[in-house]
Amino acid sequence: MTPAEQYAYLTKGCVDVVREADLRRKLGSSADGGRPLHVKVGFDPTAPDLHLGHTVLIRKMKHFQDLGHTVVFVIGDFTALIGDPTGRSKARPPLTREEIDANAETYKAQVFKLLDPDRTVVDFNSRWLGALGSEGLIRLAARYSVAQMLERREFRQRYDEGRSITIHEFLYPLAQAYDSVYLETDVELGGTDQLFNLNVGRDIMPSYDLPAQVVLTTPLLVGLDGVEKMSKSANNYVGITEPPDDMFGKLMSIADPLMWPYYTLLTDRSEPEIAALRDAVDSGARHPKAVKAELAATVVADFHGTTAARDAAAEFERRFARKSLPSAVPEHPVAIPADGLRLTRLLVDCGFAPSAAAAGRLIRQGSVRLDGERVEDPWRSVAPAATPFVLQVGKRRVARVVPAPAAADSPPADSPAFPG
Repeated sequence: MTPAEQYAYLTKGCVDVVREADLRRKLGSSADGGRPLHVKVGFDPTAPDLHLGHTVLIRKMKHFQDLGHTVVFVIGDFTALIGDPTGRSKARPPLTREEIDANAETYKAQVFKLLDPDRTVVDFNSRWLGALGSEGLIRLAARYSVAQMLERREFRQRYDEGRSITIHEFLYPLAQAYDSVYLETDVELGGTDQLFNLNVGRDIMPSYDLPAQVVLTTPLLVGLDGVEKMSKSANNYVGITEPPDDMFGKLMSIADPLMWPYYTLLTDRSEPEIAALRDAVDSGARHPKAVKAELAATVVADFHGTTAARDAAAEFERRFARKSLPSAVPEHPVAIPADGLRLTRLLVDCGFAPSAAAAGRLIRQGSVRLDGERVEDPWRSVAPAATPFVLQVGKRRVARVVPAPAAADSPPADSPAFPG
């Protein structure tokens, strides 16, 4: 690609480009001199698994990698000890070293689902931040003022409201900025919520006689609920290690309008291709469900391969569109006493509810079926049966219950199994 074509490809889906002229100049110099750009993204290992929201940045790293540039995946094992104050109304509780190390190992394995391991530099920022020592940290802190720190919205709000800001929180953006200094970064990528941190790196690099890095931010991926950003805490996420069927089903559950930003941020489709798909849906030439299934298959293929994506699509069609059961239903042997077993207890035994009270709520909500028939009575008991039967909760949880002889000391059917 020409530098102009690279610019269009690399800024697809981006929100901030600080600054556009600098990026164009760096791309031109790279093309003229044959030197690949040094592109950095940092992730603090604060949770054991990555979800699709994280892959927005990883995919942008892949775009740079596709064009021959060098990408550095920085695992923030040092900065995780501080805790990123971004979006926080109070200090983030620090993780233990054991938690950080365990999470970092899973990150290393997961990023290579998108990135080329032979062309990716993985590094830990404890390597250079730990070597700074007390004197180096003081010299680093001297390069930024309190007034500049208070330009951060969260800090200013907490200061104005008299809420605590600890000194170590000021160290976080400085530590992240020093990552860029040490790595002599040309471009740093981050979500829109990271703009302040990224610009601190841009601000201090000239004081180390380095050209200021270019900052690119990508949108925060909205979760499956279509409201909050994708996160585990909001339970609106798709984990990249989830089974293909689960990934496919979750993506098919999103509202139709949400699939367009998902196409932009989670696939390599070009803007004209996405616009053409949208026009086809708007004109009625294509059904939105089919276009959404194409999106789901594309995402699943990225993490599990094309065969798994094809099988997941067929399974979804069989299980949901045709209202049939999945091709493989796990069997669950259950001892049913002669006088029957309360359904709430059966749901707990099968792992479909944490308690009898929760099971009762599922029944009252109309979520429970026996052999395809909806159950509405939370006090219902299941009689002994010679043949297996299918127990289903919602669309995803299904088990074939295989009756087994009850032990002589099995509790009676009316023992504590209150449905709540």
